Amino acid sequence: MTDEALDRARALAAAWLDGLGERRVGPAGAPSLDGPLPEAGDAPADVIEALAAGAEPGLVASSGPRYFGFVTGGTLPAALAADWLTSAWDQNTALHTMSPAAAAAERVATEWCRELLGLPEGAAAGLCTGAQMANVTALAAARNAVLGRAGWDVEAHGLAGAPRLRVIVGAEAHATVLNALRLIGLGRAAAIRVPADDQGRMLARPLAEELARDSAPAIVCAQAGNVNTGAFDPFVPIADACREHGAWLHVDGAFGLWAAAAPGRAELVAGVAGADSWAVDAHKWLNVPYDGALVFVADPAPLAAAMSLSAAYLTAAAADERNGSDWSPEASRRARAFPVWAALRQLGRRGVADLVEGHCRLAARIAQRLAAEPDVAILNDVVLNQVLVRFGDDDGATDAVVAGVQEEGTCWLGGTRWQDRAAMRISVSGWRTTEADADRSADAIAAAWRAVAAR
Repeated sequence: MTDEALDRARALAAAWLDGLGERRVGPAGAPSLDGPLPEAGDAPADVIEALAAGAEPGLVASSGPRYFGFVTGGTLPAALAADWLTSAWDQNTALHTMSPAAAAAERVATEWCRELLGLPEGAAAGLCTGAQMANVTALAAARNAVLGRAGWDVEAHGLAGAPRLRVIVGAEAHATVLNALRLIGLGRAAAIRVPADDQGRMLARPLAEELARDSAPAIVCAQAGNVNTGAFDPFVPIADACREHGAWLHVDGAFGLWAAAAPGRAELVAGVAGADSWAVDAHKWLNVPYDGALVFVADPAPLAAAMSLSAAYLTAAAADERNGSDWSPEASRRARAFPVWAALRQLGRRGVADLVEGHCRLAARIAQRLAAEPDVAILNDVVLNQVLVRFGDDDGATDAVVAGVQEEGTCWLGGTRWQDRAAMRISVSGWRTTEADADRSADAIAAAWRAVAAR
């Protein structure tokens, strides 16, 4: 019975993957999964058939070659196959004793990523669901460390009565950083914003001035890869200012931190290794299945203090062992290191670099083709994989082009607002995307603009 269900799932998955190249990228309609809960259960293979049929209209080809929304990567073949094994093996990575294999994969995969990203030797690493939780995890360690320096033990006493703590972010900080502040008990409104330039990069001098203004414990959140423009904060002067004033520096590098793995883009992250913690997604630019992200903290002690749990029935890790629950918020959790390990083995060091460089070139190619159209403006310096486009210098026209592209279905991308103006946001991060896909998508966008302009 199990084999029949797995065989059917494999056939349906193969058909889905085979059709990604020409499938309409956005959903074709509404899914049909409603209905009463059956009194008697169905056969597993029948359940799989019903699930596939009901979900099909509402599926989005986000792992296909022309999906440019939300910095969403595809799924590399080795990572996908490893993910199937991960589900079949059903390992819990909370404790080494629960799965030595999962613990080993986690240790090796996080170390490979640390090397690729150029982060300090000895940094502790955890695997989380996504950059949101990686930011939460890093900022929890930061909160405890800086308050600990001020004589307050957060692990023992919580935040009630704690010394005042400042969190300083750039004006274009990502929403997940602000949400992380809420989740660790500091609140979104606690963030002190310092100005950014026209590409969204935090300005180092106002940051230094803000740090000098007050001696309270401080955390600074910098950004590797603005979600709209792809721009990077200037890490060298930011890190210098943080060291001078004893502030913890965290880097939200959800997708942009992977630039460190590409020699042609590494200058964008110059100085990033001088931070205290970093967050980066794997299911974005590394192209592993959802979910998977990594958190790194230069000093392992505050991360372990913030995350680890103990009870009489739990086993502590030996010196040569790894308990996953010591380094991220979850106890019972999926062995998400297996797909990361598989993706890195498939790509190798050169493959990761080529993936990043290739997507940056494709983003620039799309931008160049669109810039040649009358009354089309590229709003950002295309330094990475992000392109911001505005049509007719008009909010309504720009929104209409975005809607037209989504409706037509050749590619999918989203709208955003940049400096109080509507813009189209194009994010190139899927391993299947080719020059032909980039050109085809640019042509579809241009056609949508011509239709709007004609009206």
